[in-house]
Amino acid sequence: MFHVYCAIAYLFIVARVIAPLPIRPRWRFLLAVALLPGALYHFWSRLLFGTMFSAEVPYAIAALLGWTFCSFVLLLVFTVIGEIVAMLQALALRRLSNPPGATARRVTKLVLAFALGGYGFIQAARLPEVHRVPLAVKDLPADLEGFRMVQLTDLHISKLFQRDWVEGVVGRTNALQADLIVVTGDFIDGTVEARRDDVAPLAQLKARHGVIGIPGNHEYYFDYGAWKTALEGLGIRMLTNQHAVVQHGAGQLTVAGIADAVAQRFGYEGPDLNKALEGAPAAAPVVLLAHRPAGAASHAEAGVALQLSGHTHGGMVMGMEPVFGPPNEGYLSRGYRVGGMQLYVSNGTGLWMGFPIRLGVPSEITEFVLTRDR
Repeated sequence: MFHVYCAIAYLFIVARVIAPLPIRPRWRFLLAVALLPGALYHFWSRLLFGTMFSAEVPYAIAALLGWTFCSFVLLLVFTVIGEIVAMLQALALRRLSNPPGATARRVTKLVLAFALGGYGFIQAARLPEVHRVPLAVKDLPADLEGFRMVQLTDLHISKLFQRDWVEGVVGRTNALQADLIVVTGDFIDGTVEARRDDVAPLAQLKARHGVIGIPGNHEYYFDYGAWKTALEGLGIRMLTNQHAVVQHGAGQLTVAGIADAVAQRFGYEGPDLNKALEGAPAAAPVVLLAHRPAGAASHAEAGVALQLSGHTHGGMVMGMEPVFGPPNEGYLSRGYRVGGMQLYVSNGTGLWMGFPIRLGVPSEITEFVLTRDR
């Protein structure tokens, strides 16, 4: 149905924005044709590559399609808002359906949508900055005071976020000299064969206590079994309903990781926190790696001290809380207190190539400094 909705939206924009423009018919036709590949980007991807999640095209084409699709979505939003305003004006003032200045407004919508789409794409594709966050954790052992942990998430390594970008992320992460690096899912878009060279720099991630990861929903879309083997081959310890105990001086930290909610659709075990914590030391505070923030309340009730999540990309565009907040139980971007638990939802290190836009919601490499919750 997603592709049908995109097709309907495309026809709506052609009818309400492009067709009324006072230019020669062939130019209107060419403008409509130019918009078509981006508007139906995901349809072409599924048709040609069997999936809408990873279009295996050169970077320049991936960038062009991503920019065009994001601009198309912005143009749709501007057009719908404009139509509603025009309808209200017509009802209140009995104006003509095509009042003076309508052409200028249509051109403005087109230019603004593509300009904002281009700016948003540039912000999405850039190398993320480091975002430093002090976190007070209950029952943190004294020896873990000042423990530094770096979170990467939603890298979405793909034809858009390729090897050179990954090398940049690894370089910035290693420069932090963290005690522990965690990756909370959605490493990739694509198969192991397609992404092998692009993910290779992840093997260079270095931290005192190593690198721990969990799967996101996108790993399951591309054969999680194969990706688990590949990522562990890069030195990343993958936790799926399991835990690891980090011994730091005399203090211990339990790092638990759960499967993603889509796992059962692909024949894998679903998320199970109880199983993940079996045999964990009772006195050690629990840091939970959960790709999605949903379920945070139950995790807090289970005694988790800190949950690190991603998945939401922070909403990508400022002001999108009403759209992306409800599916994620209202947890969209950065820090929350849930009962006695700290929850941090990263904006994401990368972004899915199918909707590469960031407006007011920057990507991030997140550095946490743990302190005792007094």
